[in-house]
Amino acid sequence: MPELPDIVAYLSALKPRLSGATLTKIRLASPFLLRTVAPRPAELEGRAIGELRRIGKRIAIGVDGDAWMLIHLMIAGRLHWNDQPGAPLARSKQNLAAFDFSTGTMIFTEAGSKKRASLYLLEGEQALAVHDPGGIEVLEVGLDAFRERLTLRNHTLKRALTDPRLFSGIGNAYSDEILLRAGLSPIAMTQKLDDGQIAALFGAVQSCLTEWRDRLVAEAEKAFPKKVTAFRPEMAAHGRYGKPCPVCGTDIQRIVYASNETNYCPRCQTGGKVLADRALSAVMKKDWPKTIEELEELKRPPAI
Repeated sequence: MPELPDIVAYLSALKPRLSGATLTKIRLASPFLLRTVAPRPAELEGRAIGELRRIGKRIAIGVDGDAWMLIHLMIAGRLHWNDQPGAPLARSKQNLAAFDFSTGTMIFTEAGSKKRASLYLLEGEQALAVHDPGGIEVLEVGLDAFRERLTLRNHTLKRALTDPRLFSGIGNAYSDEILLRAGLSPIAMTQKLDDGQIAALFGAVQSCLTEWRDRLVAEAEKAFPKKVTAFRPEMAAHGRYGKPCPVCGTDIQRIVYASNETNYCPRCQTGGKVLADRALSAVMKKDWPKTIEELEELKRPPAI
């Protein structure tokens, strides 16, 4: 799912393209995309584009008359830009909608069969605010506000960082990067952290999100984002299962649950402990390796 750095990059690419533009038409290819009908799409056509805004992991495009188009990409939704106004929308299960502007066409796609991406057409700030989960903007607050929100409830760090009601814009990918940089276990409990650990986590949140935001925005200034993915080769932990940790060289491990996974370094983050994977540890039971040493022993070829 596109997270804070990715959404900011999209907005950075859209702002110069939509500056002074007019929305001429909304073409819907999927009947499941549009979640609201007040105002109707036709009522927004012909209006000038105003403010662009990020709300958590959502993109809000304002139009004259205090109306909004709110786009939630979810996991597989992506945006594409064509400089041709009214560019054709090819027949494809991935194509959900086309937004025709006087300056070009924005196409909304979603890969896969699970249609989770959504579009809300809203009237007024109050209607827009309903879709804000309420998480604080981590790049706009200080350590005290961060600590207060983090320790509001006693959750694992992974769950707390990815809870949109606590923190805005952090998801599965960047939480892995943040926790490796902070040297903290994804299953450490928020209310058991000491002041030093909270400060380290806050610093990792600030540096990691800022670095990735600036990197992706710089790329978006050259060309509209085309490869928006949660798995980037430059990442240190996320999506790097079995590959060496860039800090210590130990193989990155993972915990798989549902359609998500947590990637971590057992040496840098868990004191050498290999965390139980719900699927594999249930099968292996007593044979599940509990330390790096046991894990490495399993990898050695049997003696002849």
